[in-house]
Amino acid sequence: MATLLFIYSFLSSLLATLTVTSATATDINCLKSIKDSVIDPHGYLNSSWNFNNNTEGLICLFLGVECWHDRENRVLNIRLNDLGLKGQFPLGLENCTSLTGLDFSHNELQGPIPSDICKRLPFITSLDLSYNNFSGEIPSNIANCSFLNGLKLDHNQLTGNIPPQIGQLDRIKVFSVADNQLSGPVPNFGAVFSYYSLANNTGLCGKPLKKCSSHQRKFDYSFKGGFVIGYLVFSISVAICLTSYCVPWVYAGERKKKITILGMMMLMRRRMHKITEDDQAGSSLLEEGTKEVSTLEKRVTRMSYADLNDATDHFSENNVIGQGKVGILYKASLPNGYVIAVKKLHAFQFLEEQFISELKILGSLRHINLLPLLGFCIEQNQRFLVYQYMPNGNLYDWLHPKEESQEKVMEWGVRVKIAIGLARGLAWIHQNCHTVRVIHLDISSKCILLDRNFQPKLSNFGEAMLMSSTCTSSVNSELWWEMAFVKEDVHGFGVVLLELITRVDPRNMTDSSNNVLDEWTLHLLSSSSSYGAIDKSLIGQGFDAEIFQLLKVACRCVDPVPDRRPTMLQVYEDIKAIRER
Repeated sequence: MATLLFIYSFLSSLLATLTVTSATATDINCLKSIKDSVIDPHGYLNSSWNFNNNTEGLICLFLGVECWHDRENRVLNIRLNDLGLKGQFPLGLENCTSLTGLDFSHNELQGPIPSDICKRLPFITSLDLSYNNFSGEIPSNIANCSFLNGLKLDHNQLTGNIPPQIGQLDRIKVFSVADNQLSGPVPNFGAVFSYYSLANNTGLCGKPLKKCSSHQRKFDYSFKGGFVIGYLVFSISVAICLTSYCVPWVYAGERKKKITILGMMMLMRRRMHKITEDDQAGSSLLEEGTKEVSTLEKRVTRMSYADLNDATDHFSENNVIGQGKVGILYKASLPNGYVIAVKKLHAFQFLEEQFISELKILGSLRHINLLPLLGFCIEQNQRFLVYQYMPNGNLYDWLHPKEESQEKVMEWGVRVKIAIGLARGLAWIHQNCHTVRVIHLDISSKCILLDRNFQPKLSNFGEAMLMSSTCTSSVNSELWWEMAFVKEDVHGFGVVLLELITRVDPRNMTDSSNNVLDEWTLHLLSSSSSYGAIDKSLIGQGFDAEIFQLLKVACRCVDPVPDRRPTMLQVYEDIKAIRER
């Protein structure tokens, strides 16, 4: 009997070894084929993807590669967004046999999407090919990706119809094909997608776009309907204008920025609503077994206190990398060598709301310019948030070191990269209609963290406010009121952009009345004063014209009248256009 058990155990181990070896070998070949088939003008893959070392789990440390397990070369997700990659869709991806997520967004890839893409990626759940130059038709084979939750093909050059079979994907939650050259009817989806996820395809029709039918309604009905809608739009527009320019401005919270009394009423209504909900829930909101804790566990991985305690060496002072009004941030090392950041919140009851807000928002959103939230921990009255570690710290410390001897050099190209990334991230959370739309309300250089490539990551969503979850082209009062707070984020971005250009501490830009910033920006816009304000290390390096153009963008963002400020999408497009000239 013992002999049989031994043989069974041996064969099982051998089979497992062969399976892992086979799986990992094909995954390595998969990554090699990607590296060989795309043009990498900035050398990101050449510098990170080194296949000379055969150590198990090595590829899990490659840029943009996430594995099922850190010690096993089995690829789970590939995220190679915003690297400037060129070429066609890498067909060798089929060798990543366990791949569930693929993100090639914000590159310069071109050519057709493979007609048998789901045969090559049978377990794909998230596919993001947006902001490239892919052409041809959307393959109907995509409908065979039965596990697909998210499909983003916007901002390409795709033509033809959206395959009606895609409407049969019952798991699909995110779908975007905006800014292509598509035509024909929108498929009937089980989920409801926004106008903006389909917009700017001149030939596309059907809900939520214009009707496909060429039949017109009777004149009297359309006239009456049009009259009523026109009257409502006119009335609301007049009300908004009066509110914007005639109603006195008030200052909101510690940020000392102006919003209308109407906007302040909206903020108070939302906060009172949130307080009422918390009061009804009682002090047991985050106690074990409650619905709130169960909901959070479904969104974000719950980690054990013992693991975090060991990783931070019992929360040693030697591992402290930052302190703020919310808590203390520790650098932590896991047994597998992976470095994370652990925020231990101060033990105040009022921070419970911020803790939940951060989990709900960052747990629901994934974007290259948002700080990745990895997990959380609840241990009696202690609260912990676990993030991806950002080796370059926060932007404020780079621009305003505590001592002059610690001053760090930040070249203009890096500063523009940070500005573009932050603008892109803010535009995305403001207009991300398919999941949840967010207003940050606490933008500053201290909450902008920098990864090893100086890609900015927006953090600190504890004071954020959720907007309407759906986008609509119709006018409604809720949308107008929310826009007042969106312009708060635009103002915060403008201050950060001024910091990047001038290296002036934001505390020296504003006082309790905000007049200093208003007067200073007017002073900056005069050509004779601009040179004196710009960071001296930037002058004469060949970027003067670009610096002055971005200075004008920054001044528009901090305009004392919020309605005159642009949206973050406009800001993002403007900065990109300036950079590309």
